[in-house]
Amino acid sequence: MHVFDRYAAPSKSAEVDLVRRHPFAVVVSAEGTGAPVGSHVPVVFPQDRPPPGVLDGTTLPGHMARSNPQWRSFTAGREVLLVFSGPHGYVSPSAYGFEPAVPTLNYAAVHVTGSVDLVGDAAGCLRVVEETVRALEDLRDPAWDMTASREKFAALAGHVVAFRVRVTSVRSTFKLSQDMPPDVRARVRADLRGAHPHLAELMAAHDPG
Repeated sequence: MHVFDRYAAPSKSAEVDLVRRHPFAVVVSAEGTGAPVGSHVPVVFPQDRPPPGVLDGTTLPGHMARSNPQWRSFTAGREVLLVFSGPHGYVSPSAYGFEPAVPTLNYAAVHVTGSVDLVGDAAGCLRVVEETVRALEDLRDPAWDMTASREKFAALAGHVVAFRVRVTSVRSTFKLSQDMPPDVRARVRADLRGAHPHLAELMAAHDPG
């Protein structure tokens, strides 16, 4: 992903927070001379410790359906790309208050590259599935208690393949109208609150002032 300097992530913790809040990633891999393959899968932070301060060096667990042939390319140490997409939305010039003007899109995304390893045993696969549920339920209030369904999880675990990605590099873009003056950014946020409230919130949280 190409990153313009003015749209760089406001902090390493902002990258971590985006990945935590938007864990439904695209995992992209390539084998031989064929075109890259991508799958939409949940990829989360380990749940036995607090989220890290930075993504670099972190190991992220994920899983996909065993019937999906992509996992067969996950040979030990092969690199994959994880694409995490945050809030995004169309920005109309009607919010700018000046003309001539051109529309754009605001968005946030984090691209993570890392070496992938398969989780070979059934118990480890079940742990990843349960970690995933805990991570996603942590975003809800109240969170669902999975205790009564753990046997169901165990029965389904054989139908998925778990993997872990050790992060080696991170690139991110937080394009949030930083190139506009403060009064225009305020009008854009107000315009987005109806259709894209999470994007408006992200703009407010990372407004350069």
